[in-house]
Amino acid sequence: MEFGGRYRLGAPRLQVWEALNSTEVLKASIPGCKRIEWISETNLEAEIGVNLGIAKPVFTGDLILSDVIPAERYILTGQGRGGVLGKAQASAEIELSDIGLDTLLVFTATGGASGQIMKLGRALIGNSAQKVIDGFFERFATAMGAPVEPLAHED
Repeated sequence: MEFGGRYRLGAPRLQVWEALNSTEVLKASIPGCKRIEWISETNLEAEIGVNLGIAKPVFTGDLILSDVIPAERYILTGQGRGGVLGKAQASAEIELSDIGLDTLLVFTATGGASGQIMKLGRALIGNSAQKVIDGFFERFATAMGAPVEPLAHED
């Protein structure tokens, strides 16, 4: 499954970068986040409760940053374990650029799941994931005190 979005954030790029790397901002931004902490320079550990409609698993897992170019881009790869429901994995590329005095954040991600989660159906998982992504960027902007405007996808 593929997801993504383009967002205009009313803050300078360095401020957005710092917020993307702040566990306090991330915890406030990720729906259902119970815990997130840096365990090394490029690795985060997290515990996140996910609402999949009829099931509400708590995933624990690791997030790894790679291809990091400070204040410009990184790739975030994660795998979560949801107990008897199985596993979910995702990879996201985040790119920042200037758009006037604001920041353009472009987010592209792929993800999937195994086990009982897939039996709930791709549409349900896809809708839930996109809601999580949209909710993340709304909460992210609020947590960093900046306005956010979703932009249309470029083709």
